[in-house]
Amino acid sequence: MLLFATSCLAQSSEGPWLFAGFKNNGQNGVYFAVSEDGWHWKLINDGKPVIAPAQAGELMRDPFLQRAPMGGFRMMWTWSWRQPAVAGYSESKDLLHWTPHRQLEVMANESTALNVWAPALYWNEAKRHWLIFWSSTIPGRFPQSQYDKNGLNHRIYATTTRDFRTFTPATLFFDPGYNVIDATLLPADGNKANGRYRLVFKDERKEPEGKHIRLASGASMEGPWSNVTEAFTEPGSEGPASFAMDHGWVVYYDHYQSPGQHYGSTFSRDLEHWRDGKDMMEFPAGLRHGSFLKITRKELARLQAYHDGGVQ
Repeated sequence: MLLFATSCLAQSSEGPWLFAGFKNNGQNGVYFAVSEDGWHWKLINDGKPVIAPAQAGELMRDPFLQRAPMGGFRMMWTWSWRQPAVAGYSESKDLLHWTPHRQLEVMANESTALNVWAPALYWNEAKRHWLIFWSSTIPGRFPQSQYDKNGLNHRIYATTTRDFRTFTPATLFFDPGYNVIDATLLPADGNKANGRYRLVFKDERKEPEGKHIRLASGASMEGPWSNVTEAFTEPGSEGPASFAMDHGWVVYYDHYQSPGQHYGSTFSRDLEHWRDGKDMMEFPAGLRHGSFLKITRKELARLQAYHDGGVQ
């Protein structure tokens, strides 16, 4: 890997940033952490969840937070390990108050789907719709030899919507020929890396390299995807979340294997050569798979005041 000067890694004028993540199994809800520089993160709300599950049996794993084009925010998450095979969904005008949680049946046209994991959503301005994708196992759909010990063999599926009430039929979004989960997009427009999109994902195979993060390239946010890279994180990595910084891109990931669950990161100036960023970062212990959102200073102050007992 190409090494970079640590002074370049530390400098960023892109803050503040918000991270939405979970702890343990997601049973307690969503936690928020904030950062001024994209490297040093602190929990708000005295380290307690800011959004709690609202229905019996609901988990709030893998929260994915996005700003809506007409204002406000949208969030999706993993509702359950298996059934119901739905994604969680809520909206907010201010990041403080959230609408009643809904189950989105994004896999309704695939009745045998075992699960819906780690949904991600992106506004496609050119097509004026939301793109949503996630990982699912559909029994018998892919070679039996690829199923893991839990009977899972994931691929990435996608749907689109304009209103989060009606959805196009789920279709196969990404299939590299093996078990994959936890896909997100890394737009390359910020630093002009060939003007393409990258799909960041977890290679779920235990062999040959032990579950890690790779990239694929596409000409648009809806693919098609090709040119899968070599692994660029340590084994036992999942839940990648990424964004552009002043000098390049950072990919955070959840190192989930025991012992030693922790957050890690890796930085690149060209999306080809990567430098381990763990020595540059400070991340709250116990936080798991989540997403990043660029926020304004007004939004940061409002979040901090509200969760510190201030009145909105």
